[in-house]
Amino acid sequence: MKRRKNYRNLTQRFGFALLTLIALLTVIPIVAVVAYIFYMGWSAISWEFLTQFPTDGMRSGGIMPAIVGTVILTFVTTILCVPLGIAAAIYLSEYATENRFTRLIRLALITLAGIPSVVYGLFGLGMFVIFFQMGTSILAASLTLAIMTLPVVITTAEEAMRSVPQAFRTVSISLGATGWKTIRRIVLPEALPGILTGVILGLERAAGETAPILFTGAVFSLPSLPTSLLSPTMALPYHLYVIATQVPEMPLEIQYGTALVLLVFVLGLNLIATIIRSRARARRQW
Repeated sequence: MKRRKNYRNLTQRFGFALLTLIALLTVIPIVAVVAYIFYMGWSAISWEFLTQFPTDGMRSGGIMPAIVGTVILTFVTTILCVPLGIAAAIYLSEYATENRFTRLIRLALITLAGIPSVVYGLFGLGMFVIFFQMGTSILAASLTLAIMTLPVVITTAEEAMRSVPQAFRTVSISLGATGWKTIRRIVLPEALPGILTGVILGLERAAGETAPILFTGAVFSLPSLPTSLLSPTMALPYHLYVIATQVPEMPLEIQYGTALVLLVFVLGLNLIATIIRSRARARRQW
């Protein structure tokens, strides 16, 4: 009996050690990449780098238009994508019955989430740039990014709402609340942490993609900031691609500095979402 107990303890310790090793093997490369980008790009970061236009064929100056363009694209994509994605998730979670049609919708969402971003870029080029004659513009790029982000937002938001205990809905309706009021006052606030996770995952992918905006909205250089949604824009992912592959004799610190700014932007989105999610979880009743 004692030998069997010792064997179980040894097996448990071995399992914990193996899982710890796997976690370290996953985390260490990520930390190493982030640290290397910080190390290589920190020397390029300055007030001028963050607030000036590029000069000398992108070899000097700053990246301010690319930063502003990335913020605008992310903001417009959020406005276009998040309300529609959450509305679709509410329908699938709270109203739709389980039948062949809803199973087909979920299969389509899973399929769309796995499509390469370059395919979305070509779709945006044909649909928004050419067919709807939006041209190379912020609106065309944001619509393309919104379509690319929707499957992630819908899927995660639906799962978050399904995780809310059914008893919450039953008690709310038994007290006289309507179905929509139950969703608005009970289900959505309780599912907010999971919904935010999906939204940020989708927006992080959108903020870092190059192919969709390459075909629909991003340009190599602009003499001024965009003035409307139908104007083209610079963006950090495309700007990084250009200076890393198309500009000869490009200083290495500017390339890594641009990558560092993009990384900080994405991590900033994640940090904001984490803070909001933590506060929402603290107020949760289950």
